[in-house]
Amino acid sequence: MKKMGLIRKRVLMVWLFGITMQLVFHGGCSEKTPYRRNLREINIQEPLLPNNAVKLNESNHKLVVDNGIISVTLSIPEGYIIGISYNGIDNVLEVGNKEQDRGYLDVVWNKPGKSSLFERIHGTKFSIITKEENLVEVSFLRIWESYMSGANVPINIDTRYIFRGGDSGFYSYAIFDRPKGLPAAEVDQIRIVFKLQGKRFNYMAIEDNKQRSMPTLRDRKAGQNLSYPEAVLLSNTTNPQIRGEVDDKYQYSIENKDNKLHGWISIDSNSPIGFWMITPSNEFRNGGPIKQDLTSHVGPITLSMFVSTHYAGKEVTMSFEEGETYKKVFGPVFVYLNSATNKDNSLSLWSDAMNQLSKEVKSWPYDFPRSKDFIQPNERGKVLGKLLIQDRYINGGKLQYAKNAYIGLALPGDAGSWQRESKGYQFWTRTDLKGQFTIENIVPGVYNLYAWVPGFIGDYKYNTSILMTQGGVMNLDKLVYIPPRNGPTLWEIGFPDRSAAEFYVPDPYPTLMNKLYNDQPKEQFRQYGLWERYVDLYPNNDLVYIVGINKFKKDWFFAHVTRHIVNKIYEPTTWKIIFEHQHDILSGNYTLQLALASAKDAELQVRFNDPSINPPHFTTGKIGGDNAIARHGMHGLYWLFSINVPSYHFVKGNNTIYMKQPRAINPFQGVMYDYIRLESPYS
Repeated sequence: MKKMGLIRKRVLMVWLFGITMQLVFHGGCSEKTPYRRNLREINIQEPLLPNNAVKLNESNHKLVVDNGIISVTLSIPEGYIIGISYNGIDNVLEVGNKEQDRGYLDVVWNKPGKSSLFERIHGTKFSIITKEENLVEVSFLRIWESYMSGANVPINIDTRYIFRGGDSGFYSYAIFDRPKGLPAAEVDQIRIVFKLQGKRFNYMAIEDNKQRSMPTLRDRKAGQNLSYPEAVLLSNTTNPQIRGEVDDKYQYSIENKDNKLHGWISIDSNSPIGFWMITPSNEFRNGGPIKQDLTSHVGPITLSMFVSTHYAGKEVTMSFEEGETYKKVFGPVFVYLNSATNKDNSLSLWSDAMNQLSKEVKSWPYDFPRSKDFIQPNERGKVLGKLLIQDRYINGGKLQYAKNAYIGLALPGDAGSWQRESKGYQFWTRTDLKGQFTIENIVPGVYNLYAWVPGFIGDYKYNTSILMTQGGVMNLDKLVYIPPRNGPTLWEIGFPDRSAAEFYVPDPYPTLMNKLYNDQPKEQFRQYGLWERYVDLYPNNDLVYIVGINKFKKDWFFAHVTRHIVNKIYEPTTWKIIFEHQHDILSGNYTLQLALASAKDAELQVRFNDPSINPPHFTTGKIGGDNAIARHGMHGLYWLFSINVPSYHFVKGNNTIYMKQPRAINPFQGVMYDYIRLESPYS
């Protein structure tokens, strides 16, 4: 034993001498010198001392993986995360829950035409993929068999976990594989769930300005149910400071492009810890960069949403035909834990987690996952170019830079199909002020290039498919988007950005508020019950907007909703746009460009100067299932309708456009407008 201790001491002395010499050669120590856990970033190899190694211990159908910082216990062969030990805490997960209800991967799916089923993915085969001193990857595979038909989603699912020495956390990802011959299925949701200790984690953080002490599950159960089950009035809480507020998990939704970090802090502890979900890439999520989804919410629960129908509805369902093959890697994501020395420093855990997020993003795509299906950095490609825009009625039709445009690759389809696409990978970026873009880290495959530009309607699609090869670089040079346009603008309402946020969002009811958003006017739309304010503002007659007099920021209600009469009885509403045509009517067709930011079980009927004509001059038909009105979102899916209006429908002088939403069963039916423009015939 003395000899082993002497050897260990000598190894440690050699390592310290090496570090000292590195500091000397780099000019000595400074305030910028990285902490020990960041040595990897400056190419100083950490010594492989025994306490840095990743250890495995398998017994009693459980696997314990310990890297000296965290210890994770998983069930064998299911792959449920039973426990996470960190910083002297035996288990940060909720031990009051059953073992399969603490950390897991789940799927919501259905057979075509059948009801949805919730399924926790239950592995049937455990294997160790990699076992190195400083890296361990384990697999929990569930192979679909014919006897599972109707009960389990017909996909082979491999749930994997990666543990590295020196990491204050672990990585998780899943491989979904459909070989030939599997039955048809529809998948609505794929996610990772962690349920934390309710008595310990009481402070949630999802963005710099979205952090707060949270109610407990008991608080919700003791509260008053509101108009839909996710929303509860906290009428009886253990914390008096949040009593009387509304809690709703959808109030904490974020767009995919921003949904990179969220989690919890045990803020009341003398030794606070943080539990964080870090998502370094959106390539495996569905619906594109501005699709909204859940983050963390009361439980305390932390989610990693890979696929969902939230803010979109069944239009984004992953639909597999009989025998259709498929393979995709979801993740990896990083579960990160950190700690502070005392209660006063607890909020510094968010800043530290943000720093860790930056490191993970810089490291993407990771080079350590050992699945052949996860494409390594040197196998990925790049597309670059410049996007210009041309509108013959703006700047004399001269080409202009498509500034801050969203541009990306997704599976082949029609222009704009990316927002309803859920099966493939998507790779997005924003153009700079000169329209230049670089899309990096692209998985090899066949794609279409799509784009849309704030300030302009419609969707761009590059005219040919893009075949991305391993390590390929493709320069598309100059691309030109010509947005929909049939004539000069007579008038317009709103700003074309696929959101209703620029319209009038009313003040919330004082008795139905979430205080997190009290001092955030740009986030006021996240308050509960705003749809009911329509009747308060328009008690007898519906909205009338006079072009040239009214201002959309204060006179155009953010959502075209139903009218509550009495006892949960609702009626349709008809909005009017009144405008004056000062000159003689031109022959030919006028064009009403009608862009919607959201629709829920709605139908928009448009009539010109005749409110009773039937059928209407135009109808969308029944559209939408995004539920953005009820779920505090300023947008769901984008809809654009270019409506030809024969000139005989208008007169010189005052004209009225009637916009009716005739479907009225509940308060959440309706549409949100993005932008409306009337164009005169081409001249």
